[in-house]
Amino acid sequence: MAAVATSHLKPPEPAVAHAAVSLGDGAAADPSRPTPPPETAVRLVSLFRSDPAKEYPQPAARPVETLDECLVVEICIDEYLWSLYERTPKVDTNKVTERIKTTVKTKGKTRTVTKTITKYVVGDFTWKDPIAAQRAGMSLKDYVIGGMDRAFKLKLYRALRAMDDAGFMPGITSAFRDDYRQSIAAGNKAASDSSYHGGSRRGGYGHGLAVDLVSVKGETRVQRFAASEELWKWIDAHEKELGVGRPYLDRDPPHVAPINGKEYAAKRGRPAAAKLETRKRQAGAGNDPGASMRAKQAKSSKVSSLGEPDKHTTLK
Repeated sequence: MAAVATSHLKPPEPAVAHAAVSLGDGAAADPSRPTPPPETAVRLVSLFRSDPAKEYPQPAARPVETLDECLVVEICIDEYLWSLYERTPKVDTNKVTERIKTTVKTKGKTRTVTKTITKYVVGDFTWKDPIAAQRAGMSLKDYVIGGMDRAFKLKLYRALRAMDDAGFMPGITSAFRDDYRQSIAAGNKAASDSSYHGGSRRGGYGHGLAVDLVSVKGETRVQRFAASEELWKWIDAHEKELGVGRPYLDRDPPHVAPINGKEYAAKRGRPAAAKLETRKRQAGAGNDPGASMRAKQAKSSKVSSLGEPDKHTTLK
């Protein structure tokens, strides 16, 4: 039997003992020194914040490809929207009323009265979307971004790019919401099944037609709130070009929806429709030959009735 070579089975000796490691500036490393372990970056992520009133550091948006660079447009849109959702603190200010009993002294007598005190409490709702996503059996990204209407996402993408280019640093605090997520929302809100964020009566998952937008520009919560107010005013001034607007204006400032949608038409389209209907009625009355005669008769009868003083009225 031929002998089998076994030299290739021996473990190789450490290269550090025999060769110098080349450095970027042309120098050589000392072979007697131990090689330091490679640096590893560890990112700690917390979905729950114990102190809702603390200040959050300036968030940084990760770069996202433009649509021209995307191989799959829908994937890049989702990535961009998700980056804006990730960089935005999920903090809100809730109005809380409290009734307390206190004693007051009036005309020498002491009595107990109930007073209503209004407080504005900072609320951290970071936990709500993850809980709703877990309940639906989805990842957080698939839940909040994937549940939105496809056409609305494209329109929203273009609008948010314009806001970003204008320097407003927009952020998304809330996107798709199912009935459960809507039920645990606080403040002014629609019924659990009626939210345009994705309530079951509006079509559910895949049909979300609303997002909540704020600005993440600023180092403190006060600065970001001021920047958000500027962002909302800018949206109002450019809603026709953007294709999205605020249906409730300052009654629900962050809420943004397509201007050609049912929600916007229901909340902002009624005054225009009412004016148009009034003009139609007036035009119809002008074409009626007897309308002017009836109007004159009604006016003359009203004047004559006002001209007769009441017998019980004393004239001065």
